[in-house]
Amino acid sequence: MDELRQTENHGETLDSLRAVLLNSDGKTPLAHRFRALFNLKNLGTEGVNGAIDVIAEGFGDDSELLKHELAYVLGQTHNLYAASALQGVFKDLQQPAMVRHEAAEALGALGHAESLDLLKEYMENDPLEVIRQTCELAIARIEWEASEASKTEKLNESAFTSIDPAPPLPTDESEIPKLKALLNNQEESLFKRYRAMFSLRDIGTTEAVLALASGFDDSSALFRHEIAYVFGQLCSPDSVPALIKVLSNDAEEGMVRHEAAEALGSIATDEVLPILNKFAKDEERVVRESAIVALDMYEFENSDQVDYTVVPTNA
Repeated sequence: MDELRQTENHGETLDSLRAVLLNSDGKTPLAHRFRALFNLKNLGTEGVNGAIDVIAEGFGDDSELLKHELAYVLGQTHNLYAASALQGVFKDLQQPAMVRHEAAEALGALGHAESLDLLKEYMENDPLEVIRQTCELAIARIEWEASEASKTEKLNESAFTSIDPAPPLPTDESEIPKLKALLNNQEESLFKRYRAMFSLRDIGTTEAVLALASGFDDSSALFRHEIAYVFGQLCSPDSVPALIKVLSNDAEEGMVRHEAAEALGSIATDEVLPILNKFAKDEERVVRESAIVALDMYEFENSDQVDYTVVPTNA
């Protein structure tokens, strides 16, 4: 542990990152805690298990948004050491559904085959649709990774480095109408529809963005939230009207509105700023906090900073 505590990333030690993430002084801005989290993610990806332990401590926080992000980050580390903490959060029925969903998705992102039985149990028995659907996706992703198809499919190299709930399909720009139809086909498996979603993301043209936006009409909150997440990755101004509409809909699920707010922060065009300022005062906490974090992302995108993981010295 002493050796791990000497590990530095952008001048921040593991101990100091822990203090920021866990808000040890009781006055650390949420946006700074997010920056510390992504710094810790980098360490966890490098095999520093102490960083995974620090992230896992954060699941005791009362912020649904932060805990959701903790689970997402653990799934992106490629570090199977994180699986135990994720399983614990997923099984904890006292955790918000959005957090449990992200923990299940993260187990799929890790490709943790030892979690298959657990995921199958909850896919069959959990009362919440968002959990059942997430388990369905995580199972399909783990099984796809172990299949012959994962070795033989000719997939285009993606510009995005995230571990996604489903791999894209082997398609090209000429197939956008076909992908849009598949995206919205309720008769197809959720996994295949997600594959169409990530194919459209990788194509990334205006036509592809508009095709993705049609997914906001889906009946599944999980599906709609993933569309918003994809828009945050694409950072296309073409998606801004659809995202503002989703964020402004008080009847929409919090997990969808939160993702729309964060996507707008990543896109960071001029029209986004007043929208985020407005929803930083939203009555729903997860939306309000997402807008606050998105404002920090907006500021970063419009600055000369080159690394979002650097925690400001006044944290």
